[in-house]
Amino acid sequence: MPREDRKTWKANYFVKLINLLDEYPKCFIVGADNVSSKQMQQIRTSLREKAVVLMGKNTMMRKAIKGHLNNNPDLERLLPHIRGNVGLVFTKEDLIETRDLLLANKVAAPARAGAVAPNDVIVPAQNTGLGPEKTSFFQALAIPTKISRGTIEIISDVHLIKPGDKVGASDATLLSMLKIFPFTYGLEIEQVYDSGSVFSPEVLDITDDDIRRKFTNAVRNVASVCLAIGYPTVASAPHSIINGFKNILAVAAETEITFPEAEKMKAYLADPTAFAVAAAPAASDEKKEEAKPAEESEEESDDDMGFGLFD
Repeated sequence: MPREDRKTWKANYFVKLINLLDEYPKCFIVGADNVSSKQMQQIRTSLREKAVVLMGKNTMMRKAIKGHLNNNPDLERLLPHIRGNVGLVFTKEDLIETRDLLLANKVAAPARAGAVAPNDVIVPAQNTGLGPEKTSFFQALAIPTKISRGTIEIISDVHLIKPGDKVGASDATLLSMLKIFPFTYGLEIEQVYDSGSVFSPEVLDITDDDIRRKFTNAVRNVASVCLAIGYPTVASAPHSIINGFKNILAVAAETEITFPEAEKMKAYLADPTAFAVAAAPAASDEKKEEAKPAEESEEESDDDMGFGLFD
């Protein structure tokens, strides 16, 4: 089958991207640095029937999106984030589940000279199995070693590379000799698009409990401010009503004014012993309930679990 010419290929790519934008309400903008074609194939396989991965040149993706803004103006929010080596992962499934599938498809990779380290690289204390002729190499990297049974042994852990550092040629050679693959590469989620909204992937980690906690704190702050400035709102109205009712009870207690809610209070104030008498039965009931387990435990101890002293 003859390969289609470049013009036809571009036209088909535009049609495919537009169809995906129309069909899928959600997508991830993912970085694809250091992802091999074989790994990309594995990612596509793992996402089958759950998501569609589309890579391409940024200029082509921008052109396709700009040409489709008349039908969906919300897509304009994607344009600022299409830069660098990125692609789009379209899905109709739950965003958190799809994200987890994407992040699970990572492979270990060796440290290459000139690459920027994404994480710490620590060389553990170990017997390298290398001969004494390599001692000068370790000395050049300031790695403490000793000769043990004719081989080089690293005495203590060495923090070789920090995040953001460029991997040196000597560092890459050392890690290769020790067969250490310190980095993992895969598609990195940079932004999330959901029905016209673009947000950071960290938002997906927010739970319902986090939202409730934030909302409760916000309502509490609004109520406090409104009570302080005397401005009634839905948040402060219940507190204002309760405070007002307390003031009314205080006035009723000092005057002859009465109403059904204040009569019980006045009765207690007129005869405090009535409250003590009412509370006494409840207190005695509680004491009886507390005494029962103690009595039962005493009976159990007297029984000696069914054994006599002289059995």
